[in-house]
Amino acid sequence: MDKVLVAQELRAAGYRLTRPRRAVLRVVAEATCPLTPAQVHEQAQVRYPQTGLVTVYRTLELLAGLGLVRRIHTEEGCHGYVPVAMGEAGHHLVCTSCHQAVEFPCTGLEEMLADVERLTGFSIQEHWLELFGLCPACQAKKEGSGERKED
Repeated sequence: MDKVLVAQELRAAGYRLTRPRRAVLRVVAEATCPLTPAQVHEQAQVRYPQTGLVTVYRTLELLAGLGLVRRIHTEEGCHGYVPVAMGEAGHHLVCTSCHQAVEFPCTGLEEMLADVERLTGFSIQEHWLELFGLCPACQAKKEGSGERKED
């Protein structure tokens, strides 16, 4: 996430770039895994102690609405936020061990969605695709520890 481009997007959309918003932007931009609003709040307060939890929620929703961050649903049923990789489709692989989230392109999905619309009569407005598993680093740790891979 390019903080300068995000700042420009916010200003172009008519929003001020306050110190609390900058703190939230920095935290999300530097995240290596999905962060909950509470985690963003905690880390943003280190950068700017006056950052409030309501500001964090509003800023995350604003950034999501502008397409600059995405909400990731986790196995635990809660959600976190990740920065959007410019030009990516917004589909994610989420490691169940280290919680790293990686965007990936998904070819053929548009055809599948068109089939679903044709078969059901629904008009699909949006979708999420999140796949859960072990990233290469966590697989290597698991294999190195002598644990057997499950089939």
